[in-house]
Amino acid sequence: MTTTGAGRPRLTTRKRPGATAREEILDAAAELFTTRGVTSTSTRMIADAVGVRQASLYHHFATKDDMLAALLVGTVDATLACAQALRDAAADAPSTLYALVWFDADQLMTSRWNLGALYLVPELRSARFEQFRTRRSDLMALYASLSRDALVDIGTLVVSEELTHLPFRIVESVISARSDAESTRHSLATPDTIADAAVRVLGWTGSTASLRDTATTLLAAARPVSR
Repeated sequence: MTTTGAGRPRLTTRKRPGATAREEILDAAAELFTTRGVTSTSTRMIADAVGVRQASLYHHFATKDDMLAALLVGTVDATLACAQALRDAAADAPSTLYALVWFDADQLMTSRWNLGALYLVPELRSARFEQFRTRRSDLMALYASLSRDALVDIGTLVVSEELTHLPFRIVESVISARSDAESTRHSLATPDTIADAAVRVLGWTGSTASLRDTATTLLAAARPVSR
């Protein structure tokens, strides 16, 4: 028997990725929530998946909802930080938007579990998840602002508020596409193709190579520390 970082007994040797017991718990919760569903997952199942006593979970999370909230906030925090850094870089709007879409799509595609699939679970309507909803709304607002500026730079003649929300929706299409790819073994689009689609829906008609090059430079400076 080994111990967790908090000095509590561990029933088995470490079997989840993560530098801390908290990270291991979140990894197990992420797997079970996305494969079994939130309602069908118990804290005992999560404890078993980590290899700790159920009581040990409560040293890190008071409830199952606290685990879900931490996971969901984690899906937007890195992208929100990146969006704010990109905005502060003051580059041209199309390249900035391209960079944000690329980063966001990459996060959603390469995360260990497809947590975006949990965005529509009924539990998220409760007050417990207000922090997640607020941060996601902040991210949507940054997307819309960048899209609005990009429309001006591109010179799109017909502009509507609905149009400014399309890049964000295109990125979130990765969530369902990933679910389909995992169940059918079809290949998933790349961050490049998602970013291309996001600027083209705003009216960009030329090559996106220059946008991609500038976006690479922007992300090298703005990218948060890798997860």
